[in-house]
Amino acid sequence: MTQHVRDLMTPNPVTLAPDTPVRQAARAMRDQGIGDVLVVDGDQVRGIVTDRDIVVRGLADRDDLSDCRVGDVCSDQLVTATPDEDVDTAVTRMRENAVRRIAVVEGGKPVGVLSLGDAAIDKDSLSGLADISAARSNT
Repeated sequence: MTQHVRDLMTPNPVTLAPDTPVRQAARAMRDQGIGDVLVVDGDQVRGIVTDRDIVVRGLADRDDLSDCRVGDVCSDQLVTATPDEDVDTAVTRMRENAVRRIAVVEGGKPVGVLSLGDAAIDKDSLSGLADISAARSNT
């Protein structure tokens, strides 16, 4: 039986506008126990920002993050999937684009996030990645 992205994605993603301070994104990630937020302009997905993006694109180049916005550090070459798409197709796209998370969109609007960890838990529950992904957040 074909498994769809909607079966594995994390629904109701946290979304922030591009002009949101990076500190607010970091707090949202901490408070929600997640590693990413989607960047939206209105109701359309513009990008994704991860905890790693904040460090590598934000903190590494600035002494002061007070004027840094999520739009400054987000990945804007967005890879997406639809909820009804086959999981294996979405994972192949992730591999081809060397990304760990993709936005799940329906009609251009964000409805979820699919991560490699989500897929690992389902496809290979005995793998190290599945164990790490299923573990309680350390925040």
